Amino acid sequence: MKYFKSGHFGEDLVAQWLQSRGWVILHRRFSCRWGEIDIIAEYSGECGEQRGTAAEGRIPNSALPTPHSILAFVEVKTRSLGSWDAGGRSAITPQKQAKISRTAGIFLAQYPEKADYPCRFDVAIVYCQELSKKMTGVRATQEALATSSAAGYEFRLQEYILAAFDCLIDNDNG
Repeated sequence: MKYFKSGHFGEDLVAQWLQSRGWVILHRRFSCRWGEIDIIAEYSGECGEQRGTAAEGRIPNSALPTPHSILAFVEVKTRSLGSWDAGGRSAITPQKQAKISRTAGIFLAQYPEKADYPCRFDVAIVYCQELSKKMTGVRATQEALATSSAAGYEFRLQEYILAAFDCLIDNDNG
């Protein structure tokens, strides 16, 4: 591989992890003039199991309200262990948040059927380490949410921060 793009492998890991938890990936690397969003995912709640019939004094599933879908705009930060920017956390500046928010607004303008969905902005922290440089012996590490290997590296989804920043989406921008 001439140019190693660890960020793409980190995004792949996060997308797979989200899918394993019931999310549908709508877009990867959605971009517009304002910036890029690594992953846009949708989760639709399920009604659950059959609740009986009206004759039994229970409401059938078809009459139950279904929870509305939620959209997550996910920023993935892939870093090597001991990175200078706290694993990518300090790279989520107010300016970066504003760019992601504007980009989310453009997405919602392009897909108006999703415009009324509740939205949140999540951050995924992925660590990567070259497999040949893995330390041997005993070491204390936080359990990873998910792991994968690619291109001679191990990727570990170390942290997934729900609603990492609060931001209003203004559909009138752009």
